[in-house]
Amino acid sequence: MTDTAMTDPVYQTEALLAEDIDAYLVAHQHKTMLRFITCGSVDDGKSTLIGRLLYDSKMIFEDQLAALEADSKRVGTQGGEIDFALLVDGLAAEREQGITIDVAYRFFATEKRKFIVADTPGHEQYTRNMVTGASTTDLAVILIDARKGVLTQTRRHSYLVHLLGVRHLVLAVNKMDLVGYDQQVFDSIVADYTDFARSIGIDSFVPIPISGLAGDNITSRSANTPWFEGPTLLAHLEEIEVDSGADQAQPFRMPVQWVNRPNLDFRGFSGFVASGAIRPGEAVRVLPSGKTSRVARIVSLEGDRDLAVAGESVTLTLADEIDCSRGQVIVAAQSPLEVADQFETTLVWMDEAEMVPGRAYWLKIGAQTVSATVHQPKYEVNVNTQEHLAAKTLDLNAIGVANVTTDREIPFAPYAENRDLGGFILIDKITNQTVAAGMIHFALRRAQNIHWQATDIGRDHHAGMKHQKPAVLWLTGLSGSGKSTIANIVEKKLARMNRHTFLLDGDNVRHGLNKDLGFTEADRIENIRRVGEVAKLMTDAGLIVITAFISPFRSERDMVRGMMQPGEFIEVFIDTPLEVAEARDVKGLYAKARAGQLKNFTGIDSPYEAPENAEIRIDTSRMTPEEAAEVIVERLVP
Repeated sequence: MTDTAMTDPVYQTEALLAEDIDAYLVAHQHKTMLRFITCGSVDDGKSTLIGRLLYDSKMIFEDQLAALEADSKRVGTQGGEIDFALLVDGLAAEREQGITIDVAYRFFATEKRKFIVADTPGHEQYTRNMVTGASTTDLAVILIDARKGVLTQTRRHSYLVHLLGVRHLVLAVNKMDLVGYDQQVFDSIVADYTDFARSIGIDSFVPIPISGLAGDNITSRSANTPWFEGPTLLAHLEEIEVDSGADQAQPFRMPVQWVNRPNLDFRGFSGFVASGAIRPGEAVRVLPSGKTSRVARIVSLEGDRDLAVAGESVTLTLADEIDCSRGQVIVAAQSPLEVADQFETTLVWMDEAEMVPGRAYWLKIGAQTVSATVHQPKYEVNVNTQEHLAAKTLDLNAIGVANVTTDREIPFAPYAENRDLGGFILIDKITNQTVAAGMIHFALRRAQNIHWQATDIGRDHHAGMKHQKPAVLWLTGLSGSGKSTIANIVEKKLARMNRHTFLLDGDNVRHGLNKDLGFTEADRIENIRRVGEVAKLMTDAGLIVITAFISPFRSERDMVRGMMQPGEFIEVFIDTPLEVAEARDVKGLYAKARAGQLKNFTGIDSPYEAPENAEIRIDTSRMTPEEAAEVIVERLVP
């Protein structure tokens, strides 16, 4: 670079500007981050408050401001003044109705801190959206309309944020301008909320009188509330201490999100440190296997490090070649997590379809996904009175306590101790939709006291003595499709071939094993679960099991498939049209169902979910029962 360039005023100005930008970026990079949520009842002013924060924080570009002013005039909800809610309400339906439907996330920053704020819906029907927004936040701003006071949805949202472990609460009494900034109104609302908060275990909160529209006590102290001596909302958000230190004081835990293997010379385990701290050389344990090793290196984007703490994403390499995969958890060797497969949990149901006790769902906890069964709720919680209500299921937005059983042991921590290791979601196996958010309380004692007893004679020996490979022939189809007839012929053919079999028929097992079950959806699921467990024991004994069950739900057939060894479950779809099956009506059941005398009858008032990838499909319009049985036997014994 020439001397002339070094002394050029334009160059010097650009250089100084570049230095200022670099200095700003460095300072901005090291600011702390606060995630917070605004919640409350409908039309309490949540979106307006966030819009005001963005506006006063100078986080709106000129073109955005021009568009906001134009939209405000067009909508006309604020008499020609700026409608700050339009900054956040992005969906057309939200603007049309003047409400928030989806969760809107916005980023803004001040000189002291960076913020991510979630604006969540106030309508009860969108409570599930609010749960999503609250699950990752540090602070909740509970808004109350000063004209209305504490409402049902205020209590619901307060209960939920407390349940989800949000440690810091602000009670923002909004629209004080509409009650003349009356201190008595504010004090009365704070007193009412204090009584409720104590009843659900909230020990402290910060009350602030505000007006989102006028800007009172948002970013600067308002002359309209001389009686208020507390902080402004923004000042409190900037100064509140985020409890990251508490996480760092706990034992080290890191769920493995990715096994990093770029080449043969490097094998690391990447993840987000959920709690504690770790240094090279320290002993660790991999759960649930229990294998131990020591940390060889801590690798990050900046290079090797001497320390990793809670809240950081790093890659660990271990001194020993031990098995560790995605979903497992690396912990301090001397302070391992609990490992269990049965838990008491709180569930927030988030699906339009009600919870079905006994049905298998996917349970995702951290980076691990396992199959899980939800049992009948112990009780449902009335969020207004805290009363425990008897419940057989959970509907949309209901909150209840229920036991959950997973198909294998998983490492966990109670949600109250660690959100990352105690929080989970449930996913419907058919629709792939998230149906519930859950929080683990503790492992059930029976899960810790029951262990597999090793035996010397195993399933391979049993099968070898019978000179056959165990299998489950699972015949499914409508009532009257011919399942039992075909199953009976299949067993006779296999018997002539000296095969060891056992036939489990849907009607027969209801005379004994399942005589206590009815025909509700939950009872049907339990019926199939029990039959599946029996079939599994019989395959362990080396038998070929033939079943004839309507088994109308795919998820339950998949549940039984998951119980068996790979390749042992053979689904046989007896594909008979409803009109054909009803025309046969050997047992007169269709006639009763049509007359309303038989409830929950498959094909009439209860659905049948046909198999999508059955190993064998029997078209009864083209085959006799004898021919169908021959096809099945040939598939089993080529």
